[in-house]
Amino acid sequence: MTIECRSDLVKFNDNLYPCTVSLAMELIGGKWKTVILYHLKDAPKRYSELRKEMPFITERTLSLQLKQLEEDGLITRQVYGEKPPIKVIYSLTEFGETVIPVLQAILTWGNEIALRNGEFVQADR
Repeated sequence: MTIECRSDLVKFNDNLYPCTVSLAMELIGGKWKTVILYHLKDAPKRYSELRKEMPFITERTLSLQLKQLEEDGLITRQVYGEKPPIKVIYSLTEFGETVIPVLQAILTWGNEIALRNGEFVQADR
């Protein structure tokens, strides 16, 4: 069933949205949420692994985005141990896994844009 954006409101987690596109963008929109989800799509990862895979994200931004994704039910945070150093693993929830086809479509489109109008360059490390 296809539901288009109409004048009806959509309620999700006690928030109202003008349409389903607005709801979806609230969950995965922004510069980093989709990138984080992409890096978690194949396997659970520790915070430090995510930081290495996304060197341009600040620690504060990564922490805030992970917290938001967890609150929205897209990822889960598993804590192992009770005193430092503790081990924290992030992974997609069953709900989070439903975004994988969207992530694949975004990757395909991004590759197309890069090949057609941009270029791949070597990062300085």
